Amino acid sequence: MDREPVALITGTSSGFGMLTAVKLAQLGYRVVAGMRNINDKGMLLERARRVGVEASIEVVRLDVTDEETVERVVADALTRYGELDVLVNNAGFALGGFIEELSMDDWRRQMETNFFGLVAMTKAVLPHMRVRGSGTIVNIGSVSGRAGFPGYAPYAASKFAVEGFSESLRHEMAPYGVNVVLVEPGAYKTPIWSKGLAHIRTSADSPYANTLQNVLNYSERAARTAPDPQQVADLVGRLVRVRAPRLRYALGQGAKPMLWAKALLPWKWFERIIRMALK
Repeated sequence: MDREPVALITGTSSGFGMLTAVKLAQLGYRVVAGMRNINDKGMLLERARRVGVEASIEVVRLDVTDEETVERVVADALTRYGELDVLVNNAGFALGGFIEELSMDDWRRQMETNFFGLVAMTKAVLPHMRVRGSGTIVNIGSVSGRAGFPGYAPYAASKFAVEGFSESLRHEMAPYGVNVVLVEPGAYKTPIWSKGLAHIRTSADSPYANTLQNVLNYSERAARTAPDPQQVADLVGRLVRVRAPRLRYALGQGAKPMLWAKALLPWKWFERIIRMALK
């Protein structure tokens, strides 16, 4: 490829999105780095500056829940660069709380960002990728999209939705040469869980108080021992250069053992393992 390849990434102010933006810039991509508030671009640009790729990253305001903005950002990128080789759907957050105690607005807000925003981004790039007959769409899912966990039902539901969407999308795009890939991280040291825990929905007299505390303790232990999120960015960097990637790539602390356990063990055994982990 003689020209500079172009990647559009959502949710780049921190975590996987920020690290992936820098990684792809290091690999020679022109990166359009979307974030809801461009005043949060400092950490991304500082990291890019340290490795000498700041000039390859363009920060744009992108709220994936605003369809008009989504379409404008994609159109502007195509106008300026002519091509769009990679879309990384990373924007998302984790909402914590037990189902009974979560409002319907909580559920809608979770799905608007984690699922409908991802759908809107994907729809905006599909006509271009389909017509040119190439491109890669990387959806940052989660092991929570394969195995639900108490206290994070909205997050799990949104990621399960991403799984089904990605499977269907891969079937639809295969005839047009467009790769669709799911990256399914386990626990990593990113801000998403601390933010989710900080805004957990509960009440002082909650009937779920004891279980909730166990969930919080488990989540905090997992966060303390979680690996470096650079692993996820490095994986995305490899996948965008693979001609025929698989659909799913699970990685991170405990991710593969948990998925194997769910696939192979009777459900009651698997359920018991989860309960024991929360004690």
